[in-house]
Amino acid sequence: MAAPADPRRLCRLVQEGRLCALREELRAAGRAGCAGPARDTLLHFAARHGRREILAYLVEAWDLDIEAANQDYKRPLHEAASMGHRDCVRYLLGRGAAVDCLKKADWTPLMMACTRRNLEVVQDLVEHGANPLLKNKDGWNSFHIASREGDPLILQYLLAVCPAAWKTESKIGRTPLHTAAMHGCSEAVEVLLQRCQYEPDCRDKCGLTPFMDAIQCGHIDVARLLLEKHKACVSAEDSLGAQAIHRAAVTGQNEAIQFLVSEHGINVDVRAASTHLTALHYAAKEGHVSTIQTLLSLGADINAKDERNRSGPLLPTQVPTRILLFQLLWLRDILPQSLTCLLEISLDLSCGFLLFILAPEHPPHQRSRAGPQPQSSPSAALCPIPSRSCS
Repeated sequence: MAAPADPRRLCRLVQEGRLCALREELRAAGRAGCAGPARDTLLHFAARHGRREILAYLVEAWDLDIEAANQDYKRPLHEAASMGHRDCVRYLLGRGAAVDCLKKADWTPLMMACTRRNLEVVQDLVEHGANPLLKNKDGWNSFHIASREGDPLILQYLLAVCPAAWKTESKIGRTPLHTAAMHGCSEAVEVLLQRCQYEPDCRDKCGLTPFMDAIQCGHIDVARLLLEKHKACVSAEDSLGAQAIHRAAVTGQNEAIQFLVSEHGINVDVRAASTHLTALHYAAKEGHVSTIQTLLSLGADINAKDERNRSGPLLPTQVPTRILLFQLLWLRDILPQSLTCLLEISLDLSCGFLLFILAPEHPPHQRSRAGPQPQSSPSAALCPIPSRSCS
């Protein structure tokens, strides 16, 4: 009885493209059915690493199943498509691989190909019958996924073969234009504005517009493009009344804040409709020292009160002491006689920097009288910023 081959060695031989050595190992073992830790077959490894000759050898000499799925339900075609190995994709399609097979979360090989700049692979899959309109569990079709990578050639091709592909949105109401704007794909945004009919301020379920996505991620070129060519509204509000400047303060996008205030006249002290917070409040909550400095340099009111009558960057239970210390040191640089100057400009020291540096975050007398005090969270009042993995 032949000794079983070492699965790790077989996988390594496939990855390195050592067909002769692999052939000898498999002949000695008498079988080629080993699987890796994620239940990857040797076909998965061959497709993933672009080893077309090994792929053909395993299929034709050992009759391995081209539809074998690993623990994520990926087939070899998923692997080859996602890595852009066109020769492997064409071989598998030629052997009859299911072109719209689904992996976990309902991703097709075409969707996987659209995560990279793989125009030729995308074309091969579509020409073999792949459906660009299929959606994954998050509601994304292949066109939507391609908008995240931002390859204008793939977007134009998909529109040519499937003109309705742009008419899609995710389960949280985000369009391909939202996604391209969020990821700063200016060329993709150009294509979407030229070829598709998105509303200037189309909104997702949190009320975010593509312009707000571009601003909160710091993509000023895309934001400018949306304003100039799509007539986006610079002061649009999300579902909780926050504008782009508030979201830029949360994410610490200083240049975007300057763009909004200096170039487009946004009031630096404008308040979010539902929370009555300014950008200064949001920046302080997040501890963005440089953003606080930017806002102050643009004329933000340092004494602006929130709905609970507290000053913007000076909320003692929310801003870490070290952040306040940095703020004080910065003020010292511009106001050499810091304490005297603070008094002279009538800064309210009852909620000023120095008091909160010295004061405990939860004074004992407050805890004993009122019990634990819940911390308010200004930025929690904003809809969460979509992550790059689901936007």
